[in-house]
Amino acid sequence: MHVPPWLPYAVITLVSWGVVGLLQKLSTNYISAESSLIWLVVGFLLLEPLLYPGGALFHYSGWNLAWALLSGVLNALGAWALFAALKNGGKASIVAPLTALYPLVVIILVPFILHETITKLQVVGVVCALIAVILLSA
Repeated sequence: MHVPPWLPYAVITLVSWGVVGLLQKLSTNYISAESSLIWLVVGFLLLEPLLYPGGALFHYSGWNLAWALLSGVLNALGAWALFAALKNGGKASIVAPLTALYPLVVIILVPFILHETITKLQVVGVVCALIAVILLSA
């Protein structure tokens, strides 16, 4: 059986972010959303030396660096908003699945920005995801 090279990374993401949903709620039970965000960044910095393959950081084009920087800023904004939602009474069982729907934004934007096609099956998947969140929040 052929395992696509991206699959192990996707599984690591699934497990890591699954546990993160619980840890984020635990942290915001005791500290502010802003403090949680700072410690999230510290966690990134602790892991980065193990993951960075080396080489020059700035040998990429300005546009590529800008996309990566904007990605980081939006990631931090999203993480802060998630922490704030949890800190302000959001139940982890509702907030985590709701915020995990962020791929829907990607699915909506990719035809316009990346010129990828969205299949009918993917549209059905989006509808199922929305129904799932509605059922989870009931």
